[in-house]
Amino acid sequence: MTKEQLLHRIDTDFCLRFLATMVRHKSYSATDDEQQLAEFMAAQMRELGLETILTPVPGGRLNAIGTLHGTGGGNSLLFNGHLDTNPVTEGWTVGPWDGKIDDEFIYGIGVSNMKAGDAAYFCALKTLIDAGIKLKGDVILTYVVGELQGGIGSIAAIEQGIKADYFINAEPTDIQALTMHAGSLMFTIELTGDTRHLSKREQAVDAIAAAVELIPQLNAMTFSGALTKEHLSINRCHVGIVHGALGHDLQEWRPPQVADFARIKGSARFAPGQTVKGVLADMQALLDNLCARHPGLRAELFDDGQRDKPTMLPFEVPRESAIVAAVNRAYTTVRGTPQPTGAITPPAFYGTDAAHFYQRAGMEGVVCGPGGKFNTMPDERVHISDFLDAIRIYLLAILDICQPESTLS
Repeated sequence: MTKEQLLHRIDTDFCLRFLATMVRHKSYSATDDEQQLAEFMAAQMRELGLETILTPVPGGRLNAIGTLHGTGGGNSLLFNGHLDTNPVTEGWTVGPWDGKIDDEFIYGIGVSNMKAGDAAYFCALKTLIDAGIKLKGDVILTYVVGELQGGIGSIAAIEQGIKADYFINAEPTDIQALTMHAGSLMFTIELTGDTRHLSKREQAVDAIAAAVELIPQLNAMTFSGALTKEHLSINRCHVGIVHGALGHDLQEWRPPQVADFARIKGSARFAPGQTVKGVLADMQALLDNLCARHPGLRAELFDDGQRDKPTMLPFEVPRESAIVAAVNRAYTTVRGTPQPTGAITPPAFYGTDAAHFYQRAGMEGVVCGPGGKFNTMPDERVHISDFLDAIRIYLLAILDICQPESTLS
């Protein structure tokens, strides 16, 4: 059998139905439906003949992990994707959980982030198994939860010993090969001023006025210690929440008084080679200057990775890595053009579980998955052509890394 014949064996109708079924699970983080989807994926992997386990994640949650054991002598390849989704927002014109398919797209909450990637690597391996292809190396499919809480599902899997020679994380990159992405530091800043009635505003220290001055400075930040211009290109800071009023309780019933307290929450994105400590030091220097311009203002900076969910650290893999080369070759075979590769934005601003496998397990991998253009928006959707091409790319990458027992032309 040739590789071309294998690619023609992909059952596109089955693949689309399978993805639509995944979409119909309302797998919000830490819900019963999330667990039901994990159990569904486990059942599907068992039916495929994989050695399958449901493993615990903090908070009473479950990962689904399946292994196709090779015959020996090949490298092992792990696929990683999360099952939990963002919430539905306003503005949808199709049912978020209908799994609607038209001539161009498949729709649904989480279809881009990232059920299309999840389904694609399942369907790639199923095609190989159905074709009777025996592999020398193991293939491990991981369906984790808690990526939206800092990757606690993948951290649990790593701590439980799940590991391979290489990995592919299927987060949405529009099937580009992402070899570097930023770390994601969540932070809180609390500004404390000194209230007065508006009649004595000149005597007050206005926390809201200080926050208004600070926010654009934060949003314009890059951080010290970037190794190259490419590393610097994925530095970004953004404030997403601001609240100012009276006192730490943020009392809102007395607007004639100058606000003496403001709380700002945001995220800083930093590159491999830069550190959380360095990012916090750069932000603290900004706050020190702010306080100098507003005598009497006090500013406190908190690393929410220490207070809330784990910080998702940066990820980087050499472009000459075997897994990057395998995915590049597969893409060229499928699409006939070189694959865009590197710290590609906007995906390079994402935080992904790839960082945990890189930082904690010492594995080389690449982030490459269908979806991206219509991610995290009303009528979230994925091009059907991208989804099917991802299946083809994953299939060829499995053959390249894990090696079939019999040579394929």
